Amino acid sequence: MTDAWERLYTPHRMPYLRGEGKPGDHEAGDHCPFCRAPNVSATEGLVFARGSEVFGVLNLYPYNSGHLMICPYRHVADYTDLRPSEVMELGEFTQRAMTVLRAVSGAHGFNIGMNQGSVSGAGIAGHLHQHVVPRWGGDTNFMPIVGGTKIIPQLLQETRDLLAQAWEEV
Repeated sequence: MTDAWERLYTPHRMPYLRGEGKPGDHEAGDHCPFCRAPNVSATEGLVFARGSEVFGVLNLYPYNSGHLMICPYRHVADYTDLRPSEVMELGEFTQRAMTVLRAVSGAHGFNIGMNQGSVSGAGIAGHLHQHVVPRWGGDTNFMPIVGGTKIIPQLLQETRDLLAQAWEEV
């Protein structure tokens, strides 16, 4: 049966929604996308910046263009288990990410945070990751509210390249 509705489809999200490829809470290595990302090419892993204890990576399923995450290299689940040096570099990377996103996209604001544990909404609870989501006035319109779909106007690889270049310039 057909109707008058127009639809936007995002079939690439279905594996994520089904939980396919998500590691268990303690699975590291190739089972964990945050352990894997810094060990493949920057382009394949969507890594745009590397520090000594943390790295910056784009979210494969972004809420907004430029949605990125700061992750420790070490597979650790809880913020309280981070070493002081990891906490410091995570904070520095978050500040720098905000500066870079303002420079390349004119972001008006940010949502910054991390979900600790599966019950809090962490999709990958076993490897801590802090989200940095750029926001703009009016970026929530009828598409996500009525259509349940977010429009991302740039390919992830293009966003990664833009952030990697700006990261070095800031």
